[in-house]
Amino acid sequence: MTWNIVLVGSTDRQLEDALRQCGMTASPAPGAELATLAQPSAKQPDVVVLDVREQTHLPAALPVLKRTHPTTGVVLVTSRMDPALLLEAMRAGVTEVVTNINPEDLQAAIGRVMALRPATMVAGRAFAFVGAKGGVGTTTVAVNVATALSQLEPKSTLFIDLHVANGDAAVYLGAEPRFSIVDALENTHRLDENFFRSLVIKTKAGVDLLASSDRVMLSPVDVRRIRTLLEYAERHYRYIVIDVPRSDTAVLDALETVARIVVVANQELATVRSASRIAAALRQRYGKDKLTVVLSRVDRLAEIGQDDVERAVGTPVKHTFPSDYRRALQALNKGMPMTVENHNELAGSFLQFARALAGIERAPKARQGSRFNLFGGRKAPGQETRS
Repeated sequence: MTWNIVLVGSTDRQLEDALRQCGMTASPAPGAELATLAQPSAKQPDVVVLDVREQTHLPAALPVLKRTHPTTGVVLVTSRMDPALLLEAMRAGVTEVVTNINPEDLQAAIGRVMALRPATMVAGRAFAFVGAKGGVGTTTVAVNVATALSQLEPKSTLFIDLHVANGDAAVYLGAEPRFSIVDALENTHRLDENFFRSLVIKTKAGVDLLASSDRVMLSPVDVRRIRTLLEYAERHYRYIVIDVPRSDTAVLDALETVARIVVVANQELATVRSASRIAAALRQRYGKDKLTVVLSRVDRLAEIGQDDVERAVGTPVKHTFPSDYRRALQALNKGMPMTVENHNELAGSFLQFARALAGIERAPKARQGSRFNLFGGRKAPGQETRS
């Protein structure tokens, strides 16, 4: 079997040859490469084989690597089974240590590391939703889009409420979670499939939820921990929808891996001005291709039109959602997103936008006599999706 194995910190040709017999194809890397691999954005091998035979302590980058990329396998090569070094390795999250440089022992250790990797790893796509101003309906949009994505592909979608305290996604999804985003961020070093599953709650809408907390974190939000969490989620869910607080700089600085950042605005002047500032900052930070602006509660007769908003934010409005306050409020009070049933034009617009985010160009053909198809529905007044 061929694995993506990286040998770090070794000049031993015998060890290199033994690893090649185990399926290693990459060239050996210097010890400094470990710090590079520990970066949040670094592409990870299946296994890092770290030669520490000439060292008395483990490299400082090793525990950082395991905290940042908990599913990356590590095999230590040591000269002897030193108890102090073994304890240090265990605390760093390393489970395999070998002293014999032969293909059989190395392959057995690598095989055990690979067996511990989650079987459900996927190449997920994350979509972050940021409100241009409070009260524009960001959580309504994000929750309904997440629900629509879970209908496109059941058991595929995770909703992360990154409002560290007092977020509302759990109310919108009718959930009463025991654990929260704070528990996840405070324990990124423990992230594995069993632990993460204990933190999320499955909702009636079909979306897994990592909810906001009722308590405030004792320390400031760490950008690296958010990145670790998002990277982990993207390996285990097809779609991740994130409700992002616009006022938290740490959160806004941790969105490198997301596929799309959606700024939610409306036709109110103060909101449009705020959307212009937020869009400019995000465009500078992440590039124009990652940014999408949408309009909620669209009113065709409003003094501020869609063209006015586009000129202000400097980018096309990709999608608009019609105004239907009464139905939105009913859905909130029931704790059941509108897209679960899709019986109105607003729900249809959420489904249509979800399909665009997921890259599904055509909606399934509606049954004859049905007013709305399953994943779309006719356009509401003012509703538009642009490529």
